[in-house]
Amino acid sequence: MSASVDMAAMGETTPLPALRGRVQKDAPLGPGTWFRVGGNADWLVRPADLDDLLRLLRRAEAPVMVMGAASNLIVRDGGVRGIVLRLARGFGDVDVEADGVVAGAAALDANVAEHAAAAGLAGLEFLSGIPGSVGGAVAMNAGAYGAEVADVLDWAEIATVDGLLRVRAAELRLSYRRSQLPPGGVVVRARFHAVPGDKGAIAARMAEIRESREATQPVRARTGGSTFANPPGHKAWALVDAAGCRGKVLGGAQVSEKHCNFLLNTGDAKAADLEDLGEAVRAAVLAHSGITLEWEIKRIGERAA
Repeated sequence: MSASVDMAAMGETTPLPALRGRVQKDAPLGPGTWFRVGGNADWLVRPADLDDLLRLLRRAEAPVMVMGAASNLIVRDGGVRGIVLRLARGFGDVDVEADGVVAGAAALDANVAEHAAAAGLAGLEFLSGIPGSVGGAVAMNAGAYGAEVADVLDWAEIATVDGLLRVRAAELRLSYRRSQLPPGGVVVRARFHAVPGDKGAIAARMAEIRESREATQPVRARTGGSTFANPPGHKAWALVDAAGCRGKVLGGAQVSEKHCNFLLNTGDAKAADLEDLGEAVRAAVLAHSGITLEWEIKRIGERAA
């Protein structure tokens, strides 16, 4: 539905320009996250295409926050003020080339790996173990199983208030779980290089990654991926375990027994339960080892009053 028509007909002002994509006011965000918790956004926008997105970025009269696959996200219970942007239809194409893959920001990382595997291209198998989408993978230099986006990224196309930029990987200064996007920039497409390989070996590596995830991570729970970044020279899960926090519970939130760098919504958690449990774990690790864990999961919005 178009905000320009419906809102105007209601005599209501909005911080949004006229858009062709889907616009929702006071939109629930929690159901769209892996944790299934959190409040509402003032506005949730799914642009129809790149032109729609650029129009939004140029003319929005409220802060714009990007929400991807929400696999590493806690939306706080008080919701998000301003505009939450989600890229969906129109931003999910995956195109295979002779020596790489070009994928839209909304394409799931696992789908990119599968397209490459089907074409006999090696080097992107690790993406099958990352539960997110391409935009988020570039923005946070996602990695798993011995590789990261920085190893395979050629360029990213980024929408900004000044238009569309194509930025080389080196210009993003990718580091551990970080990139330096242009201010307010939104990743819309990226190219990953790959090399010809044996389809059987590629399929076997992806199967190995899937089996490892199933065996070691709570992949079927309401979780959000790795909670804390690994400090230099340490594994976050080992620090959490050594501090006695495996299985620790707060309200409806729990530190996973299976992999203690994962938080779980056991069924009735609030966002505050998850965040407060995470902070309790950080305090316990600091007291035990003297090491401060940094959140890898993003937390957005306001706590409930």
